[in-house]
Amino acid sequence: MIKNVIFDLGGVLIGWSPKNVYRRVFKTEKEVDWFLENICTFEWNEQQDGGMTIAEANAQLIALHPKWKREIEIYYEQWHEMLTGPIYGTVEILQNLERLNEHKLYALTNWSAELFPYARKQYHFLNGFRGILVSGEENLKKPDPAIYQLILERYEIKAEESIFIDDNLRNIQAADKMGIHAVHFTSPTKLRSELQSRFEIIV
Repeated sequence: MIKNVIFDLGGVLIGWSPKNVYRRVFKTEKEVDWFLENICTFEWNEQQDGGMTIAEANAQLIALHPKWKREIEIYYEQWHEMLTGPIYGTVEILQNLERLNEHKLYALTNWSAELFPYARKQYHFLNGFRGILVSGEENLKKPDPAIYQLILERYEIKAEESIFIDDNLRNIQAADKMGIHAVHFTSPTKLRSELQSRFEIIV
């Protein structure tokens, strides 16, 4: 029996795209893509999700790419503009689950500890969770099995009684290996359908 639903945040409940910022920095989409694939990469950003400070991350990257110093600094100076707002269909699912009050709701997110307070303040629907485990606050990040074990232990929940929803396939695969029911998020419509067909959860 499913008692707990664990949501990822970025890409599931909150939209995020660095291109929002760098389309104003560079003239062409090709330049934007090159910069984000070679300088301020997803992997570099994930270091901060795992606990590295923004100051340390900037210093390390600027040392490697001094030519791009200003463009690198812009990444976190304008980070809040990378957030594209709520993914409303998923927020509706979350709020329906909260209203029905048949499942305990949690969040497990890869997010910098320095930046997450902005999201808490900006997105009031986050108040619907019983608990939010933020990777940067724990110096752990998905898909490390330790972070899944941590959320289970911290909130005293069982893997087999829990669903985990994430847009990143590797994170889904890691949760599945921990015995957590994993749902790969691609759209609110498909999520709603899968919750109903696999778990008989009507939202």
